[in-house]
Amino acid sequence: MTQPVEPRSESARTAVVKRDTLETQIEVSLCLDGRGQAEFDTGVPFLEHMLDQIARHGMMDIKVYAKGDLHIDAHHTVEDIGITLGQAFAQAVGDKKGLVRYGHAYVPLDEALSRVVVDFSGRPGLSYHLPFTRAAIGGFDVDLFLEFFQGFVNHANVTLHIDNLRGHNAHHQAETVFKAFGRALRMALTIDPAMAGIMPSTKGVL
Repeated sequence: MTQPVEPRSESARTAVVKRDTLETQIEVSLCLDGRGQAEFDTGVPFLEHMLDQIARHGMMDIKVYAKGDLHIDAHHTVEDIGITLGQAFAQAVGDKKGLVRYGHAYVPLDEALSRVVVDFSGRPGLSYHLPFTRAAIGGFDVDLFLEFFQGFVNHANVTLHIDNLRGHNAHHQAETVFKAFGRALRMALTIDPAMAGIMPSTKGVL
């Protein structure tokens, strides 16, 4: 069962969301207009390193606390963090009036280069092209990144395109994706003064 535990303030784009299941207990706090501050306690260090990239490069404050069945593996914990973070974004962004709505970023790290494009469309969709050169990074199963992003888009209701364009160091591949994800989110979530009070859609709703 997932429930928001704090209402969204009209003056601050924030959210706190909890998710409690038989497999995981997750709490996410999010401020879209933050300073890039992050605090994590998930039991999955490499995922925390990646979440930190979202906060720092997206200039948003993110706290994630998670307890999961890590004695089995990290699958449920990583997926449910993606779900809960997506729900927090959906709550914090509000009615989307005045949003730029679309965001994109290219980010390099040495030999690696990734592109991420996001649309706060109100429709979940994921196009994921991340051909990792090895199956694990420091014990982290790279297959779980797909589960994270799928959980995120399904519950944030965004369209997300992820493309690792080149790279042979798997750590670099992952880091460029998460840095680009943060920067694309930052662009999309910017309030455009020229669009003040206007829904960025010909449908009139997102």
